[in-house]
Amino acid sequence: MKRARLLAAGALLLAGFGYTGIVSAQEVSYNIGWASEYYYRGLLQKESSGSAGIDFTNGGFYAGGWTADVGDGLEVDGYFGYNIETDAGFTAGIGFTGYYYTGEFDDTYEELNLKFGYGMLGIEYSSGVYGNFDGPEQDYNFLAATISADNGLYGTLGQFGGDFDGNYIEIGYGLTVSEIDFGVAAIFSSDEFGEGNGQFDSDGNPTQSQAFVFTIGKTF
Repeated sequence: MKRARLLAAGALLLAGFGYTGIVSAQEVSYNIGWASEYYYRGLLQKESSGSAGIDFTNGGFYAGGWTADVGDGLEVDGYFGYNIETDAGFTAGIGFTGYYYTGEFDDTYEELNLKFGYGMLGIEYSSGVYGNFDGPEQDYNFLAATISADNGLYGTLGQFGGDFDGNYIEIGYGLTVSEIDFGVAAIFSSDEFGEGNGQFDSDGNPTQSQAFVFTIGKTF
């Protein structure tokens, strides 16, 4: 029911923008990368992680897959969706993302994604279901706002809701040199993420955490 309502809301919003479409040729690209620490939405997944992916685009439609080393097996993601841009410069997209694992590192996440943008501001809202191994499934949502500049600087504030809790701030910078992408980011996570990020106070309670991450990648 929650997903059906989100799909309907997304369709109404796209219609209200005055759709112009995104004109681009059909394209397939590949990417490889490495991160000194693989963080996702403020949560540490693995120190020193390699990754690779493939993406297909055709007009506003996109689909792809991505995998990363998480220590106990691989994380394997699949996603697809559709993006639009209006004459006024508004962007919007709706899609699906699934996160799957070959080992026992984690269980399945599947979510509906809505994204909106204008100028330097981008908004993401995701609503998902977590498999939770042998326990009851958990519903969660994720809301993030990102401000990005033309010079590669960006800042993101993310917040979990539903059966999940916690928030984080990420401030980073990215640049491309000789077709190689480099990035650095500082990540500040709330104490709800402390256990997963390996951060505890003197009494053994999870506490706020900080990380500084370096990434390098290339797209073909």
